[in-house]
Amino acid sequence: MRVLRSTLGTLGAFLVLGAAVSCTAAAHGDDARPGDDPPAALAPFERLLPAPVSARAEGPGYAVGPGTVIRTGPGPEEEVRQVGELLAEQLRGPSGLPLPVVDGAGGDGIRLRIDEDTEGVGDEGYRLDSGPGGITLTARTPAGLFHAGQTLRQLLPVAGPGTVPGGTVTDRPRFAYRGAMVDIARHFFTVDQVKRYVDQVAQYKVNALHVHLTDDQGWRLAVDSWPRLAEYGGGSEVGGGPGGHWTKDEYRELVAYAGRRYVDVVPEIDMPGHVNAALASYAELNCDGNARERYTGIKVGFSSLCVGKERTYEFIDQVLGELAELTPGRYLHIGGDEAHSTPAADYAAFMDRAQAVVGRYGKTVVAWHQLAAARPAPGAVLQYWGHDRTSATEKTRVATAAKAGHPLILSPADRLYLDMKYDLATKPGQVWAGLVPVKRAYSWNPGAYLTGVPESAVLGVEAALWTEAVATRGEWELMAFPRVLGLAELGWSPPAALDWPAYSRRLGAQGARLDAQGIAYHRSPDVPWS
Repeated sequence: MRVLRSTLGTLGAFLVLGAAVSCTAAAHGDDARPGDDPPAALAPFERLLPAPVSARAEGPGYAVGPGTVIRTGPGPEEEVRQVGELLAEQLRGPSGLPLPVVDGAGGDGIRLRIDEDTEGVGDEGYRLDSGPGGITLTARTPAGLFHAGQTLRQLLPVAGPGTVPGGTVTDRPRFAYRGAMVDIARHFFTVDQVKRYVDQVAQYKVNALHVHLTDDQGWRLAVDSWPRLAEYGGGSEVGGGPGGHWTKDEYRELVAYAGRRYVDVVPEIDMPGHVNAALASYAELNCDGNARERYTGIKVGFSSLCVGKERTYEFIDQVLGELAELTPGRYLHIGGDEAHSTPAADYAAFMDRAQAVVGRYGKTVVAWHQLAAARPAPGAVLQYWGHDRTSATEKTRVATAAKAGHPLILSPADRLYLDMKYDLATKPGQVWAGLVPVKRAYSWNPGAYLTGVPESAVLGVEAALWTEAVATRGEWELMAFPRVLGLAELGWSPPAALDWPAYSRRLGAQGARLDAQGIAYHRSPDVPWS
């Protein structure tokens, strides 16, 4: 997780975007020379990000205007209507159109259909068909319909009504898990800020929000059985600010909000290390019975729960039990990294019991990859945060765990840690994993990243935003964007689409959309921004 800080023109007939887009863009990517003509503007299907599996531009399109309606057709009526209402809300903003949502799939307009026999789309994919009589979004599940709606948004002008070009998109994700992690423990952020991030990333088909709720510097979620965790342990943050915490109702609000956007919340309570906020809140969690002082620095590895006390296991059972009750998703993250103050044998014994607690509450364990050095429970998911300098021994342990059936989430720190600086001029951020410019964050293949780990063992990818050096919404968005869009493409698009020159042009075309949404992003000089 962390180490010690030292400070495609018109597409024509058929286009498989991974190949054809790269051909059109290659002459204007890394090999561009001074004096070259600027690249021609991309046609709407060429701008799609993440790149879809296939797209066909064909015939006249459909003009979205004052008379357009959104029609919800066959399928689970309430949920499909919910998808339609949210799509209408998203399209009304820039267009100013009424876009009423009506029942029934007949007639022109934007039609939403569930068809379990739709081929080639899987559980989250979709088919989008556009022509003069309207636009039909078809999927096997409501989640697929939601993703189809996000693609439709990109086919419309950024501001105001317009015409969706004629053609077809058929699409599905490469990986099941496409995550964004937010750390509200080092610097506290409100539920409203996190909801804003959910909207920003869900439009690019990210489907998991990992929330780092606790650490040495603050405990951010109310726990009824241990109230001082939030009341006292939540009252600090890096730099000495006032901190804060979420109530259970606020957490439920976030879970429901994300769920309507088909984003699962994955909460993390880090243990047995990264626990100073808990140790400061309750003396009984310390082996010597003395409460610790609250901590506002950025060092790691110095804190540990008292592994030998039964009270410790009552604590984790009650905390994880309350969290499991609040969280409908399948995963609970229990951290497990940088437990430098916990002897190896004690760490393994503790993680055995902590994993058993998660299982008793019907959830699947997620932990940082250090769990591979202990005894991962059957089915436990390991999240790898190593980097190019990580030891061969540590990487081999992770590969061995993957071969034993433990799915991996890949979050290499020198690729997907969004708190790393883009360059030396970046004001917020850190450098311990190296500089991570936009190209580096994108230019790697998750399916072939770790030696000895086949793509079938990779559950997905996740971009992590740690907040030791990120204290405001502006800093958050600057560090996340545009690199989190690369994460979205790495997780969704087929391997043939992973081509930097093509991607950089599609990313550049998203600039106007990011501007219109008020997102403060890093305008990388390597990207031809629109």
